[in-house]
Amino acid sequence: MSPFTDPSRTDAGTDPALDGPDESLRRSLGVGRRRFLSTCTAVAAGAVAAPVFGAAPALAQDRGRDHGHDHGHGHDRGQVLVPADKRGIILYTVRDATARDPLASDLPSGFREVFKQLARHGYRQVEFAGYSQHANAPGGASLESVQGAKLLRSWLDDYGLRAQGNHGFIPSSWPLTAEDKETFKKHLEIANILGMDHMGTGGDPTGSSYRADWDVAADKWNALGQIARREGIKLYTHNHDGAYGFLLDGGPLDDQGRPTRSSGIRKLEYFLKVTDPKVVWLEMDIFWAHVAQYKFHTYTAHDGSTRKKVFDPAGLVARNNKRYPLFHAKDGVVSTTNGMGYDMVPFGTGVIDYRTFFSRVGERNYHNPMIEDDNSPSATDPAQSLREAKISYDNLAALRKRC
Repeated sequence: MSPFTDPSRTDAGTDPALDGPDESLRRSLGVGRRRFLSTCTAVAAGAVAAPVFGAAPALAQDRGRDHGHDHGHGHDRGQVLVPADKRGIILYTVRDATARDPLASDLPSGFREVFKQLARHGYRQVEFAGYSQHANAPGGASLESVQGAKLLRSWLDDYGLRAQGNHGFIPSSWPLTAEDKETFKKHLEIANILGMDHMGTGGDPTGSSYRADWDVAADKWNALGQIARREGIKLYTHNHDGAYGFLLDGGPLDDQGRPTRSSGIRKLEYFLKVTDPKVVWLEMDIFWAHVAQYKFHTYTAHDGSTRKKVFDPAGLVARNNKRYPLFHAKDGVVSTTNGMGYDMVPFGTGVIDYRTFFSRVGERNYHNPMIEDDNSPSATDPAQSLREAKISYDNLAALRKRC
C-alpha cells in the first residue's frame, strides 16, 4: 500500500518517545512543568485515577484553578471560535424527539417540528443519523427516498437549516456487489437533494488492529470516495476510541501469522496516509479521541521495548486540516470507574478544553462542529434532549479565543 501525498499536510513531527527526553514531550503538548511531572509520576506509579493525558494541552483543565468556569468554554470578548453558520448538531442527539409520536405528546415530534425547535435554539446546520421518524409524523416513518429527501429539504429550507452530512449507508461488501453499489448511489442522490457537501458513517473503517485489514479498508474507501466525488460529495468516516489505538504492523507473528507489535503509528493516522486525500475525509469525534488519549499512551515497539506516545487530537487535525471537515463536539466529565476516563455530558458542562482545541486547529470557516450527546434522550424526562441541545448550543456559541 503506497501512501498518498496530501498537499494540505504539514510535517507530522516525530515521536517524543524516540527522539527526545520528557522535556521535549512536555513542550510539544504545551503542558506546564508541574502538571506534566505530576502526570508522569502518577503514570509511573500505576496510579492514574483520572484522565491525565489531556487535550494537549491538558485533556482537562485543572479544576482547582478554574473552579469550573474556564474549561475551554469561556465568555471572553475574543474572536468567536465557531461562527454562527457553522454551529450544528447531529440528530442522533435528539433521536427520541424525531421518533416521538406527535399524536401522544405536545412536545416537538418528527423531523419537521424538531427542525423548527433546533432553529429556535440557534442551530444553522444538522447532520442526519438516518432518515427514520415516527410513522405519525408528517411524511411517514421513512424518508429514505427521493420524495422523502425533497420533503426534508423543504423543511430545512423553511427553518434556515443546512444539512451537512449523514451517518448512513456504507456498503458492507468488498468487492462491491451490484446491489450495494446501487444502494450507495441512491444515498448519494438523497445527499445531493438535501444539499449536503458530505456523506459518511458513524463507524470506523474497520475494527481490526492489523495493517493488512486497514490496507483493505483503504482500498474500499478510496473506491467509494471516487464514486462519491463523481456525484460532488465528500465521503467521510467517523471514529471511536479504538481507531486511535496503535496499529499492529511488525514484530513477532502470532500463531495466525499476524503481527503483535507496533511502530507507534495509530490506526487512523495510517488510514490518512494510505487513502487518497482527494476522495476520503474524516470526522473527528473529539470526545472519543480524548478517550483514546486516555487509554492508548504506550505501545510495544517492534524490538519489544515499551514506548510512550501521548495522543494529541488537535495536533493531528492541525497537521491534516483539510482532511477533517466535520467534528463531533461532545463533552465529558472525569470518570475513574468506567475505563474510558470520561462520562458524556452536554457540551460546555464538562472538562474537555474546547477553547484550546478549536484555537489550535484554526480554520474556523472550514470545520463544521456538530454537537453530540449520546446520553441526552431520557426515558423519564422526554423534554431533556431538546433542552440539553439548547444548553450545548449556547455553550458552543460562547466559545471565544483568548485575547
